[in-house]
Amino acid sequence: MSDAPIEISVREVKNLLDSGDKFLLLDCRQQNEYDFAKIEGAVLIPMNELPERISELEPFRETPLVVHCHLGGRSLRVTHWLRQNGFPQAQNMTGGITQWSVEIDKSVPTY
Repeated sequence: MSDAPIEISVREVKNLLDSGDKFLLLDCRQQNEYDFAKIEGAVLIPMNELPERISELEPFRETPLVVHCHLGGRSLRVTHWLRQNGFPQAQNMTGGITQWSVEIDKSVPTY
């Protein structure tokens, strides 16, 4: 399986973004949620579209892949699904975009 913990904090994700290391920040919310509030650099693939669009994630099969949603529930389910489908470095961003707004970037709207 993976040595990476299943959960990652918003501060750790911010450090990853700042470091310039190769990783994917995957937003699994719906388009309307993404349009309302997003983290710069995140790639939107809604949870219900993931099975058909998994090939888009191929370049990140062996690299860190951080999934986020609104509060962390959907993204945790997506993280488990990704790990079961050959993405051992997939991690859930605890607290979702709401926690990101609270701790990292208050300009990101909450809902």
